[in-house]
Amino acid sequence: MAWYRNIVIKSQAEIELMRQAGRVNAQALQAVRELIRPGVSTAELDGAAEEVIRKNGGAPIFKGYPGPYPYPATINASINSELVHGIPSPKRKLEEGDIISVDCGTLLDGFVGDSAFTVGVGEISPEAQRLLEVTEQSLYEGIDKMRPGNRVGDISFAIQRYVESQGYQVTREYTGHGVGRDMHEGPQVPNYGTPGRGMQLRPGITIALEPMVLVGSPRTSVLPDKWTVVSADGALTAHFEHSIAVTEGEPLILTLP
Repeated sequence: MAWYRNIVIKSQAEIELMRQAGRVNAQALQAVRELIRPGVSTAELDGAAEEVIRKNGGAPIFKGYPGPYPYPATINASINSELVHGIPSPKRKLEEGDIISVDCGTLLDGFVGDSAFTVGVGEISPEAQRLLEVTEQSLYEGIDKMRPGNRVGDISFAIQRYVESQGYQVTREYTGHGVGRDMHEGPQVPNYGTPGRGMQLRPGITIALEPMVLVGSPRTSVLPDKWTVVSADGALTAHFEHSIAVTEGEPLILTLP
């Protein structure tokens, strides 16, 4: 493992270990997705994700993560106007028409897989469905820029340009990030930026890219639980994430099933 401008460059063997962690994380998210329906509590979703991770020899890296107090769960379960870091609870039950963002991280054999999705609960409004489609597509707009010679600003700008062209906003406070042996490594990758600026990409750089999109104002606030981030105006939000490796050719998504 080498260091490049405070960025950890991964070997092919290390990237393969990250793929294994990413696959387990994808399996955990799939188990959650299959449970999502009206009446299910977010605590049930959390339990399903942890069971898959531990059954495969991994550990839920979010659990105990330092902050205002150690994060208490395996997943973030963020509903409707909750952007990220929603804490699962047996009292929080899904309702028809909700949208829920689920973020999960797995530590396996010393490496991290980190990914997220947003999905509707039962039948959702056309506005909510469009938000999900735009947010997911913005992730792939960013991934397409993860090629040698491009810069971090090219990724950020691609996400911002697409989201804003669809009439939505990206958060300013929360960003994508490098990922590897630690959940948060360099570089920081905002969801807005200037093309041609920032660190130049090279093979072996691995990034968890995560567009967080808001229907209304880009401003956010944090609830009294000190973790849950919500849109300041109460508008809907969505969040998609993959961990990706820069290669000599196409970007390699590490968190696919």
